Amino acid sequence: MTDASTPSYGAGPRPFPLEPEPIHVPDEALDDLRRRLALTRWPDDAGNDDWHYGVNRAYLQELVDYWRTGYDWRKAEAAINAYEHYRVTVGGVPVHFMRRPGAGPDPTPLILTHGWPWTFWHWSKVVDPLADPAAYGGDPAEAFDVIVPSFPGFGFSSPLPGNPGMNFWKVADLWHTLMRDVLGHDRYAAAGCDVGALVTGQLGHKYADELHAIHIGSGQKLTLFNGDRAWDLSAGRPIPEGLPADVHAQLVALEKRFAVHLAAHVLAPSTLAYGLSDSPAGMLAWILERWVNWSDDGGDIESVFTKDDLLTHAMIFWVTNTIGTSIRTYANNNRYPWTPSHDRWPVVEAPTGITLVGYENPPGVTTDRRVQHFLDSDRAPWYNLVNLTAHGRGGHFIPWEIPDEWVEDLRRTFRGRR
Repeated sequence: MTDASTPSYGAGPRPFPLEPEPIHVPDEALDDLRRRLALTRWPDDAGNDDWHYGVNRAYLQELVDYWRTGYDWRKAEAAINAYEHYRVTVGGVPVHFMRRPGAGPDPTPLILTHGWPWTFWHWSKVVDPLADPAAYGGDPAEAFDVIVPSFPGFGFSSPLPGNPGMNFWKVADLWHTLMRDVLGHDRYAAAGCDVGALVTGQLGHKYADELHAIHIGSGQKLTLFNGDRAWDLSAGRPIPEGLPADVHAQLVALEKRFAVHLAAHVLAPSTLAYGLSDSPAGMLAWILERWVNWSDDGGDIESVFTKDDLLTHAMIFWVTNTIGTSIRTYANNNRYPWTPSHDRWPVVEAPTGITLVGYENPPGVTTDRRVQHFLDSDRAPWYNLVNLTAHGRGGHFIPWEIPDEWVEDLRRTFRGRR
């Protein structure tokens, strides 16, 4: 791993300042995984054919059996290594990132930030069109030099030293150091989804003058995790009386989707981590539930993620033993609250584009009303909005689920701004 320092460039075109380090998982780690999968002790799951109690044993067992006997990590590893990979220490924190060099006359550096239970590989469907638009029928002048880091404590950005209290706004500082001081970019672009949207929003707040613009997959306030009850999506409010039955059901379903997720991760991440770090089947169940419930899959997860896709993402957590540090990020977002770097409005001064998706429409709000609903909310004034788009399909994993739409939305945000 390379120590971060300001690079020194010689005459002529500036070379990339780091040496690539391909991803390689030792055979011993794969053998250990197979043994653990074979020894899985399965609980009774009677009456759960409808997934009412959580992940259904029959499907999980099918997936675990395939993981042990059919899944090919070396094939996935080769696909991952078709891109450049680097590891560097930034501010004492190990950072892995994937890079797809831009193919165009003057590619703009772009950093993409994922969330949980994402990995850097969730961006894999968009990196090529962003880096080489001409190969996909686009304008080569819109090429990006694409940098895709693993969030600290996730996957190959590990192990975290001690307990640095890593959270989204601290990661934004690391990313700025990476892009400016390590990679040498005076200005750059940024985009992100899930918690990565908060990282990107913080970049647009604290470092707006050094960003061309940002594009995000949600428009939350940066205070999202502040407060004494950050695990409660409803903020303690009762369900309003008199709602139409369908809206009431949508509201209950929305809160159910995130209740155990937020509560467990914010309140007891270490307790949870002991089981998930020891049992690959248990870890897979915990993150599978999010992929199933948060994606726009119509009840068929494999219409969005194939078995191989699911297991490749799971492998990145398992072989690096990072499920524990990844989920602690939630607690750190709450334990170390966000505070503003300035008191100007909008809070996020960088020009901002947002992609909104149908599966995450608020209860009672249709896609044709989604943009106006956001503009009427108390979140809109936080952002210097320049591009706001709503799509009728797509779930939480936007660049994976609707990659073409995400790419076009992002390009539109940056047109005339770089």
